Amino acid sequence: MIDTQALLNRADEYKVAAGVLEDKTVSHRVFGDSKKLTSLREGGDITVRRFNAAMLWFDQNWPIPADNSNQEYPHDNPTKNRATDAA
Repeated sequence: MIDTQALLNRADEYKVAAGVLEDKTVSHRVFGDSKKLTSLREGGDITVRRFNAAMLWFDQNWPIPADNSNQEYPHDNPTKNRATDAA
C-alpha cells in the first residue's frame, strides 16, 4: 500500500533541509512536474512506480548541510554517509 502522507512528509522535510519554500520547486525536482505535490495534497493519486521513484530520489538527493554538521537524514537512507565517504 502506498502511504501518500509519508511522501508528503518527506517532501516537507526536504523543503526545510534544502531551504526551498514552495512545493512546486520540489515537485519539479522530484517528478519533473511542478503540480504533482499539490495534486497529492488535494487527494490526487500516484502510481506505485512513481511513488517508489520519488522516495528513491529523496534518498539520493538529500542535501548535505553546508556546515558539514552531522545532521541526520530523517529516514533510513542508504546514502546518508556520502559526505564522509567522499572525504
